[in-house]
Amino acid sequence: MDETAAHADRVGTWDSSTGSVDWESGSSSASRSKMILGKFDNDVYDIIEDLADLLISKHHDYGPKNISMSPGGPLNGLRVRIWDKIARINNLIDAGFSPSHESLEDSFKDLANYSIIALMVLDGKWPGVSDD
Repeated sequence: MDETAAHADRVGTWDSSTGSVDWESGSSSASRSKMILGKFDNDVYDIIEDLADLLISKHHDYGPKNISMSPGGPLNGLRVRIWDKIARINNLIDAGFSPSHESLEDSFKDLANYSIIALMVLDGKWPGVSDD
């Protein structure tokens, strides 16, 4: 059964067959009931919004070519960035260091956004990368 989901000022349709919320459609259909998201759900959406804002901001600074024209291809470039970020996180955690520059939170946000970029590359949605 589909339901209408409310998150802050957003209302969308919950599609139980895909397990996702379509925030654009909204609904006044009588077959849908109101669902208020819990704290966990709201926290997830808040983090995703922060990640999206950061990714879009950095994309404006870097442009698409740092990914689409990476040596060895876009996925290889992302793999190197992800490897470096994980090595940094491991070093800081294992050695018990406090970061001098970017926080662990920043590093994990970068990892999440590299994963989003990789999904866009795989789907042919990253500018300059086709899905063939």
